[in-house]
Amino acid sequence: MKKSFAFIFFSFIYLFCATPVWSQSVSSYPERTVRVIIPFPPGGTLDKVGRMLALRLSDQLGQTFIIENKPGGNGTIGADTVAKSVADGYTLLFNASTFISAPLTMKSVPYKVQTDFAPISLIAIAPLSIAISNKVGVTDLKTLIASAKNHSQQLNFAVGSIGSAGHLCTVRLEQAAGINLTVIPYKGTAPAFQDLIGGQIQGFIDPVLGSIQFHKNGQLKVVAVTSNNRLSNLPDVPTASETLSGFECASWYGLWAPGKVAPALIQKLNIAVNKELAGPMREQLLSDGLVPGGGSVAEFTKFQDNDIALSAKIISEKKITLD
Repeated sequence: MKKSFAFIFFSFIYLFCATPVWSQSVSSYPERTVRVIIPFPPGGTLDKVGRMLALRLSDQLGQTFIIENKPGGNGTIGADTVAKSVADGYTLLFNASTFISAPLTMKSVPYKVQTDFAPISLIAIAPLSIAISNKVGVTDLKTLIASAKNHSQQLNFAVGSIGSAGHLCTVRLEQAAGINLTVIPYKGTAPAFQDLIGGQIQGFIDPVLGSIQFHKNGQLKVVAVTSNNRLSNLPDVPTASETLSGFECASWYGLWAPGKVAPALIQKLNIAVNKELAGPMREQLLSDGLVPGGGSVAEFTKFQDNDIALSAKIISEKKITLD
């Protein structure tokens, strides 16, 4: 009886003392540098938006959020680093929608997106651009489709990674237009744009932010954007739906923590991100042709799960696999 009473007594004391310590650790977070891993090379749209967010969070929360590019394995190496890190909020993942779709193309992935990661917030939705090499000699989507149907030239389209939003949008373009395109996988968007400008490949569908400056400099031609409406930063570029009725697709960017990070800490990060997305970062994203995200953790989780279902359908139908 005495042993049982002692056990209950000390258990109560433990719980009583532990709760304030945990609450204090959440309230004082972050107390040191936070690593934000981007699982692709620097230089692309993902990297630019991630660095923008990290800088804003550093200023707001008073500790450095440092970007660490960790490419390889179609994005799985960097993501796995986060999944296996200590669940204390000091290692986070910033990634594109490739994060949830690419694993569906692979035989084996060392983690499960929906259980090994805790969604924090949707950061931005990125309309895509259909960018064409100047050497192709077409100025609009209709002419590009006609060229593909007439087999007047081979059209090789880059994809930044297998299963990415750009890849799935390329597949949807083939289906909607009734054409065949040769997909050329790249390890990131920066090298793909280099080859597109050089004429080694003919097309690339990727977020507008990556192609807009090259388009404005005359180094390539954006023949269409994949948003519902024309974009304010590319007002003269038509939407793909003006040629192919109803055609629309986009990439998106999000922030995740390891799956076992405490919900209170996830909530604190979500509030911090939402504060930035309602401030100057919002205008910066809009000026780059991106749609600011935000919202609750639950809303982002539902958004993620819906996109997993949609991507799985396309990948299964087209039998897209990473060899």
